[in-house]
Amino acid sequence: MITIVPLLLLLWYILTLAAGWKMFEKAGEPGWKSFIPFYNEYTVYKFSWNTMIFWINFICVVLSRLLGNSDMGLLVLIAGVLNLLSAVLYVGISYKLAQSFGQGVAFTIGLIILRPVFILVLGFGNADYIGPEGSRSLH
Repeated sequence: MITIVPLLLLLWYILTLAAGWKMFEKAGEPGWKSFIPFYNEYTVYKFSWNTMIFWINFICVVLSRLLGNSDMGLLVLIAGVLNLLSAVLYVGISYKLAQSFGQGVAFTIGLIILRPVFILVLGFGNADYIGPEGSRSLH
């Protein structure tokens, strides 16, 4: 049992990496970009939404971490607001990613709650990339 669990976790990790690679290729991006932390998120924003939103989210996360360690109540409050904004942007990118592959709100909820599982579905499933412009016509 002690060796089976780590092997299963390793298999799961390899599967999700492969699914990310496939999802990136469907979106017209080189699959290797899915392996690089930070850059892979930037690339998801690039093909699903807008890279400016990525930078706004990044700044919110960094500032909230810096301000959240403060002893001053106002700075901690600002950190909380920035965390809330980051959470809203996470929901937004999940929605835009789902829409970019022709999926709806239920799939968005899946991406929010069980992201690795739904990345597997996008990568290995039959969803085609239609892009952020094409997703607007689905409404």
